[in-house]
Amino acid sequence: MCSIIGFTQKTRTAEEVRYYLDRTRSRGPDMARVTETPSGWLGFRRLSIMGLDERGMQPFSLGADMVVCNGELYGWRKWREALKRKYSFRSESDCEILLPLYREYGVEMFSKLDAEFALILYDGQEDTYIAARDPIGIRPLFYGYDRDGGIVFASEAKNLVGLCGEIFPFPPGHYYYRGQFIRYADIAQTPCDCTDDLETVCRKIHDKLIAAVEKRLDADAPLGFLLSGGLDSSLVCAIAAKLLGRPIRTFAIGMDTDAIDLKYARTVADFIGAEHTEIIMTREDVLRALPEVVAALGTWDITTIRASIGMYLCCRAIRERTNVRVLLTGEISDELFGYKYTDFAPTPEAFQQESRKRIEELHLYDVLRADRCISVHSMEARVPFGDLDFARYVMSVDPTLKMNTYGKGKYLLRRAFAEDGLLPEQILWREKAAFSDAVGHSMVDDLKEYAAGQYTDGAFLSGCARYPFRPPFTKESLLYRDLFEKYYPGQAKMIRDFWMPNREWEGCDVDDPSARVLGNYGASGF
Repeated sequence: MCSIIGFTQKTRTAEEVRYYLDRTRSRGPDMARVTETPSGWLGFRRLSIMGLDERGMQPFSLGADMVVCNGELYGWRKWREALKRKYSFRSESDCEILLPLYREYGVEMFSKLDAEFALILYDGQEDTYIAARDPIGIRPLFYGYDRDGGIVFASEAKNLVGLCGEIFPFPPGHYYYRGQFIRYADIAQTPCDCTDDLETVCRKIHDKLIAAVEKRLDADAPLGFLLSGGLDSSLVCAIAAKLLGRPIRTFAIGMDTDAIDLKYARTVADFIGAEHTEIIMTREDVLRALPEVVAALGTWDITTIRASIGMYLCCRAIRERTNVRVLLTGEISDELFGYKYTDFAPTPEAFQQESRKRIEELHLYDVLRADRCISVHSMEARVPFGDLDFARYVMSVDPTLKMNTYGKGKYLLRRAFAEDGLLPEQILWREKAAFSDAVGHSMVDDLKEYAAGQYTDGAFLSGCARYPFRPPFTKESLLYRDLFEKYYPGQAKMIRDFWMPNREWEGCDVDDPSARVLGNYGASGF
């Protein structure tokens, strides 16, 4: 995980650029550099994952062109072998291939990348800047306008607070060029044109997920795995253990009183022979971490904050106790295969439309949570279910097959691995609770109780009145909004709305954003 910043005008000094870049020091604790271009600045903070020596430090340059990138480019070694015929390389960093690719393909290169990335590229011939973000938005990128009217790009919103009047998430699957945002990929709108039968679909899901995990095991820094004991993270861990042929390092967290997932995570870890670590958190840990979590996330969304606290504390412990720098997680499965509440989808078309909505909004919720909780502790997240080939294929499958007509959610994914023996049957077919409950039902109850003690009824009403845009509706939501405004004043529109299930469907009319009463296993697990 790295941090990038780009100023397209030169009305700021190098010291000012460094000041805003250093707000996300934890994303790139190893080295930092601010480089002047003829018309602006590029800044980079590095977390060394591929090519660990100083030759992998950015910006990379090729002639007058420069680039800074926070990303992992899968299959980069094949690209480099092909490009070696015309270009020389000085490092073992995957991102060094970007400028040769730009020379060869221009902005068309973005649609050719198999990658999780955010980048800012300076074209020295045109004296112009190009920024781009991966199709799902796994790597973060924000933008705003400086006092001189020039556009500024940065890894996180906190880089731009006080610098730009309004801060915007850079849209996933787009590149910015000559003043326009241009879409180059749209995973959510993948046509449902797959005609494969059930057996073929399951076989391809099986093979493509294994390939997705395998490519994410390529790292020069130590690997670890977040393991909740639910289906998604358990599959990632089991596949990785088999591919690596050695014990992997797994980590699980739970409340000290009523954690649901710890026993399941231990079952999986024992089954696959993992080196497993359990982390226990208390009510005091949760409440103490809450302001830190909101500051790291840059969101006021209730479900995201609830689901982040356990992940944040787990990652903090990993950073403090180990040398792990890359973490594989199970995010994005729910958006592809369905949440518990999507069992109420009235038609296949409604199911698919909901899946599209969730994919489009991933960068505002689950992907945001995973990136910030991991990167704030100077580690890198990798998300196999977000693999572009895998995600495109699942989105292309007839939604009639993906709907829960089998009496078990995520049936296709479960059936795809039913014959491998990678997991115990009780895990492969387990219905999973929401992560914010799986770490312990008491955690959410503790948060609600704490929030209730912060406001009288009168203070609650006056507090809600301060926020006309998506006003809080519980004392818990007001607490989160107040904390958000402390760190990101006036930037609430970065997040569109509260994460909620589709309340228009019969059976889904619930008041709690995480849909706890539905046993929602999707709102954000490992």
